Amino acid sequence: MRPALFLLLFLSIACQTQKPATNDPFAWQVSEVLKAINPPTFTDKTFPVDASGNFQKAVNEAIDACHRAGGGRVVVPAGEHVCNGPIRLLSNVNLHLSEGTTIRFGTNPANYLPVVKVRWEGTVCYNYSPLIHASGQHNIAITGRGTLDGQADKFWFAWKKQLDGNDQELAKKMLRKMGETGTPEAERVFGEGHKLRPSLIEFYECQNILLDGFTAHQSPFWTIHPVFSKNLTIRNLTIGHGTTNDDGIDPDSCEDVLIENCRIDTDDDPISLKAGRDQDAWKRPGTRNVVVRNCTLRSNVGNGFCIGSEMSGGVERVWIDNCTISLADHGLNIKANLDRGGFVRDVWVRNVRMDSCRRAAIRMQMDYHSYRGGNFPPDFDRIIVEKINVRAVRDYGWWLVGVPAKPIGQIVLRNVTVGRSGKGNEVKLADINVLDTDQPK
Repeated sequence: MRPALFLLLFLSIACQTQKPATNDPFAWQVSEVLKAINPPTFTDKTFPVDASGNFQKAVNEAIDACHRAGGGRVVVPAGEHVCNGPIRLLSNVNLHLSEGTTIRFGTNPANYLPVVKVRWEGTVCYNYSPLIHASGQHNIAITGRGTLDGQADKFWFAWKKQLDGNDQELAKKMLRKMGETGTPEAERVFGEGHKLRPSLIEFYECQNILLDGFTAHQSPFWTIHPVFSKNLTIRNLTIGHGTTNDDGIDPDSCEDVLIENCRIDTDDDPISLKAGRDQDAWKRPGTRNVVVRNCTLRSNVGNGFCIGSEMSGGVERVWIDNCTISLADHGLNIKANLDRGGFVRDVWVRNVRMDSCRRAAIRMQMDYHSYRGGNFPPDFDRIIVEKINVRAVRDYGWWLVGVPAKPIGQIVLRNVTVGRSGKGNEVKLADINVLDTDQPK
């Protein structure tokens, strides 16, 4: 397909019934998507948290009182607080972290029982509660300039590796097998006796979410992980390191998502769009209508921006604009393996500055690890990457490699400048158009 026709096709897919208000199709599409993304609002009622005693009990009592009164702000006072167990958000509650607040979550796994339904690395199960959790709620928020500290370095990293007959790797294999074979969800019970680490914030089947202004670091696992949720505004966050698998923001089978003005410096992926793993996700919702803009991203071992590898429910209609990636293994990575199935399509990335990448500035791969021998290649199609400036990459400018059973579909690279690379480019089994682009040297 010729590039101009491809652009027109993408344009018509995004907004089939509206007349564009601008000659910039990217801006027009984003403006149409943002009409469906509206932060929740709250009443003026204020419910202070009495932090003089058991903090976890006090904050959850304040949330419950606020919820029963019709909603408002639950205000955590400045100071350092130890929370020995999960915070459970309820509808119409804004958990506000006053400036100077630090909440350090306790490191006893037993305090995060009973188990709750979560999605762990793409497979639904029952596990330890996330440190901040909501399920089936609407109009919820975490705001303010305080800090959430998951204390991963104090406990969780070593805990997952304890060799007492059931470390994290064994539990992970058990869960993936359950997802593959269709084990009923009620029988996928982990928690005590297993070592699947909890995420810092996980909202499950929630609507109308605002996360604004706070700092989060040292998450035991993925930091911010909304699942099967709609209408999310995530902005002005500062997210710092955990130890491993500390992804910053992972919308997972979510719809209508805005991520903007965030500074994320993690060991693993700063932002990764997810949609479930393999057979367990094929009949569940995917991720769609996502806008990421004005973010600064850094990763020690992962990707600056990623889609996958858990993407089996499908990821579509994604716009990324005006971001900076200072360090990453790959700058932009769309990844899966031949077990995944699913699709990634209608993605438009522009105005991204990359300082230093190790393996590739732009990568699309169908050979990601944990492949079990399935025959369900994913579908990557209709992806535009333009106005990308890369200072240096150790290996490849771009590495776009499909498989014979499913070549990569229509890809347009336009105005991609790579200052220096070690191995040039690699393109196989991919329908790629390269326009107005400086080849890596």
